[in-house]
Amino acid sequence: MSTKERTNVMRVLDGKKISYASHSYKPDAAMSGTEIAGILGEEPEKVFKTLVTQGKSGAYYVFIVPVEAELDLKKAAKAAGEKAVNMIRQKELLPLTGYVHGGCSPIGMKKPFHTFIHETAENFDKVFVSAGKVGLQIELAPGDLINVVGCTVADII
Repeated sequence: MSTKERTNVMRVLDGKKISYASHSYKPDAAMSGTEIAGILGEEPEKVFKTLVTQGKSGAYYVFIVPVEAELDLKKAAKAAGEKAVNMIRQKELLPLTGYVHGGCSPIGMKKPFHTFIHETAENFDKVFVSAGKVGLQIELAPGDLINVVGCTVADII
């Protein structure tokens, strides 16, 4: 399942000398995060999705949560110090982040956004996030992900 294809995510990690493994799979538009975890042969708790929101103030925030979990918008707003946050519309994702729906990675976005990761990530030696392209995941230590992105660890589900 490893691949030699390089994405911006991989270039960022390589530039910072962060160890990772890449995994590719044949994408299907209807594929859930749980199904992707199954293809990877991993527990869904270790596979994370990247969600982008906008706060009442107009600021954007990124939240990284396990694929089977739902972002709790009230907890997310509290973590971000906002009165409320809402998911951005899918059509806003590419111009804002440089990534498409299903291939959005917290690493290497067009601009840095305040990013939060669910606290369970720290329970694992390795976690998976999108490698910046549909059908491609990267596996890395959660501490490395937190450091490279500048994540705040929080209870957001």
